[in-house]
Amino acid sequence: MFDIQKVRADFPILSQKVNGKPLVYFDNGATSQKPQVVIDAISKYYSEINANIHRGVHTLSQLATDAYEESRLKIQKHINAQFSHEVLFTAGTTHGINLVANGFASILKPGDEVLVSALEHHSNIVPWQMLCEKTGAILKVIPMNLEGELIQSEYDKLLSDKTKIVTVNHISNALGTINPIREMIAKARKFDAAILIDGAQATPHLKPDVQDLDCDFYVFSGHKICAPTGTGILYGKEAWLNKLPPYQGGGEMIKEVTFEKTTYAELPHKFEAGTPNISGGIVLGVAIDYMNEVGFENIQKQEKMLLEYATKKLLEIQGLKIYGTSSQKTSVVSFNIEGIHPYDIGTIIDKKGIAVRTGHHCAQPIMSFFQIPGTIRASFSFYNTTEEIDLMVDAIKKAQAMLS
Repeated sequence: MFDIQKVRADFPILSQKVNGKPLVYFDNGATSQKPQVVIDAISKYYSEINANIHRGVHTLSQLATDAYEESRLKIQKHINAQFSHEVLFTAGTTHGINLVANGFASILKPGDEVLVSALEHHSNIVPWQMLCEKTGAILKVIPMNLEGELIQSEYDKLLSDKTKIVTVNHISNALGTINPIREMIAKARKFDAAILIDGAQATPHLKPDVQDLDCDFYVFSGHKICAPTGTGILYGKEAWLNKLPPYQGGGEMIKEVTFEKTTYAELPHKFEAGTPNISGGIVLGVAIDYMNEVGFENIQKQEKMLLEYATKKLLEIQGLKIYGTSSQKTSVVSFNIEGIHPYDIGTIIDKKGIAVRTGHHCAQPIMSFFQIPGTIRASFSFYNTTEEIDLMVDAIKKAQAMLS
């Protein structure tokens, strides 16, 4: 049984007040809140087993190494990777994308093509632009429609033997659209193109099965799934990770170093140079355990209910327009109110303790498509409630009256 009050009690920050009002946290698309079990795990690491990993014969180093590698195994199981060495610890989604893009600099030739989508976060646009500028490859964009969906017939036209990698998000951070990535991956396979999926916004809501999807790379951030900031995962198929050169040089990623030549360590250490965020990697596993204990079926059911309820209540506000109206979307509502800048709404409702995101959400091409400066984005998590949505709607109505 899903007990929302019991779940909320796991998150100490949810009981605090902001500006004298109970906190209503609807900025989960930016980062999730952390349950007490995660907070305790951070303290436990530094209190009991703090040591560098993979390098020491002493007891603390062995305990820290075991905990770190146990977390890797948890994540392997969670995403159904074939091998644990296909799971690389990163600093987050951006780090993972840049690692792959940097590796493709040794593969692409002038005239090769990289496909991105119109729905991408800047983190899945800029690294590929930089790559194309460096290699002479061409960046092509899968267009979107007014519902915030990728136009699949146009994607079909863009795919060709020149396509070397397709990189697309699983779920749009700005609109909540769930992209049909399984079908898109299957289409790219016909042209032997590699596929990278940005799962930053998907992993809080679902469990990706990388073998079922048959993607070559899948990246996500820990801080959006109840883990600390500065943590993330790059999954890569073994064959691709062996093919790509290291992203960074230093300690840990080497097999042997002389001044004449360096040989690199086996996977995954080839891509994990230097001392990692050890506590973050360990606690990422704790956060994934917590999410699985809550249960992704429960998470999806709760968030679907919140999305439907919020959509209905918000559309009752005169002059309010929602951007991103696909039938396949997650618990994100981006909207504007006619004649009022989103920043002004966000600032006023913050005084009521309500946290939403305003702006372009690091997705300026989407805002340009809709010819708007940005939106108000309310992004819901499984620990949110309909009562909180009512508080937000009431605050928005009051802000609208003040600003009209």
